[in-house]
Amino acid sequence: MMTPRGYAGKFLDIDLTNEKITNTTFPEKDLEQYFGGRGLAAKILWDRIGEKWREVDPLGPDNLFIALGGPMTGIYPGGRICISGKSPVSNGTVGSTASTEFAHELRTAGYDGVIVSGRAEKPVYIMVTEEGGEIKDASHLWGTMGEETIKLLNKEVTRVLDSKKEIGLWKEPGMIYVGPAGENMVRNACVMTKLCHAAGYGGYGSLMGSKNLKAIVAKGRGALPEVYAPEAVKLLWKRAHEHLIANDSFRRQGTGYGGWSTATSYSSEPVRNWQDEWHDERSFGGPMFETRFWVKKKWSDFNCTTNCMKVACVKSGKWKGAITDNPDYELQAYCGANFGVFDPAENIHLSALIDNLGHSGIGGANTMGFAAELYQRGILTEEDLGFKLEWGDAEAFDKIARLIAYREGIGDVLAEGTYRAALKLTEMKGVDCMPYAIHVKGIEIGAHGTRSDADFLAHDIGYAVNVQGGDHTSIVRDGYHELSGAVFADSAVYCSFARTPQELIFDYAKAITGYPLTIESWRRENGPRIVTLQKAFLLLGGPDVIWEPIKDDDNPERFYAPLPTGPFKGRTTDRKLVERRRLAYFETLGWDDRGIPTKETLNRLDLGYLEKSMTGLR
Repeated sequence: MMTPRGYAGKFLDIDLTNEKITNTTFPEKDLEQYFGGRGLAAKILWDRIGEKWREVDPLGPDNLFIALGGPMTGIYPGGRICISGKSPVSNGTVGSTASTEFAHELRTAGYDGVIVSGRAEKPVYIMVTEEGGEIKDASHLWGTMGEETIKLLNKEVTRVLDSKKEIGLWKEPGMIYVGPAGENMVRNACVMTKLCHAAGYGGYGSLMGSKNLKAIVAKGRGALPEVYAPEAVKLLWKRAHEHLIANDSFRRQGTGYGGWSTATSYSSEPVRNWQDEWHDERSFGGPMFETRFWVKKKWSDFNCTTNCMKVACVKSGKWKGAITDNPDYELQAYCGANFGVFDPAENIHLSALIDNLGHSGIGGANTMGFAAELYQRGILTEEDLGFKLEWGDAEAFDKIARLIAYREGIGDVLAEGTYRAALKLTEMKGVDCMPYAIHVKGIEIGAHGTRSDADFLAHDIGYAVNVQGGDHTSIVRDGYHELSGAVFADSAVYCSFARTPQELIFDYAKAITGYPLTIESWRRENGPRIVTLQKAFLLLGGPDVIWEPIKDDDNPERFYAPLPTGPFKGRTTDRKLVERRRLAYFETLGWDDRGIPTKETLNRLDLGYLEKSMTGLR
């Protein structure tokens, strides 16, 4: 049977419990309906564990760790890898992507993805080449931080591949890995790649840790998969790069200028655990990072001319030697203003530490800000922590990051993520801690607030109805743009910063696969199918948390409190508008007024297999 265009045609299926490795394929119907990445991962999860979803422990051996490319990965500019599984944070599923050469190496080795089940008896890593997959001992890597993991694995894998003469010449392998936070099953830990790229939403670093899986490395020497219309792809490739090259300001600055402007201009940045969203700390402006700390002003992943990443290094002082990306806006916000830290050197140090430990720069830092507010309010004490956790104290936030990563002392409670930590601390302290936990369906909020209604991403129902909770990369604007934007990009698996006109992107996808894709058909069929399946997983939830329709399809309570300062002082998210737009969104997707997919919708989207599970919820 001919391999569908745009796909390598097979997936590695690895059972760590039984040390069994096989190749698997999926019907072309599944590839056309779910595409890849986020969509296909959801279908794989349903087929394998959907019938017992509510009983499956996300950190148990029955859960699947899935790493997938998509048909556009490496062919369209800005390729990424999509990580998924039953989320240890939300009990639903998230398609969490990260820019990396790992996806390209995987596809040039002949695989569209890796599916890992079971649990290894001791720490392991997986090596993928054209010869297949190998499970290798990682005991010597367990406990290493990110930078050391990369160095050791690069040397080890290079040495192994050097002995395989048929492999030929290559650069270092692509890899995904976890730091100590993932190893110790910090629920919102991320899957890392390179030094500072991360698949941060969903808590899939803890899923890797639960399987004793330190890393997956890949090295291929074949070509990327064949496409349906090669000449059309060449033309579209050229047009796409012309658009990206023309975006000069984004290429020069990336998102690294956002730490000051998002707060000052839009009042939508987390300041001291979202107690405010405005500041005018000019020490935190983009030029202060660029002129003092940038050592490389642009770098990019394979086949990406956006070049939005920068390299920053602290060259002197207490934090000398800290090196990371600029940081980008999310880490500037969450490891800066969120901590009350407005010194660029301190922000770079904390961002580098978060990456090295394998914390999510959003989820983990959100939990740390939550802890700091509890300390501010006297709920957590110096006795609880072992030190003072005051806003603006970079040393204190350094300490709390390490406590959580290694589950030491109060860090063991905070390692459960913001929502579950709030539940536990409410019980421990006899004080309701939930008002200070800023999340949606367990997933911590991205660094874009809704109260000013001036942010370029976040508005009213943006997080409230999102099937990926607080994920700002998949934020809902209405029932259509979400589907042809984030849902498509996460399934085709390319970077949303590789921005070209949507018509060009869908022409590109059609030229690669040959599928009769249009923006309209994706919004009408494929997108709703994927989002509805993800919604079903959220509704089922379990085993420890089950989200209530309507009640949990809402913003954090703090987003309804008036902004205390700045040009938008007094403004807040309109609760009645949220209620109206939530119902309109449900109607657009074909869900009932509680957000449960109707039987008619399931049948129309070829999701009839969900009807039995949804009937009991209506």
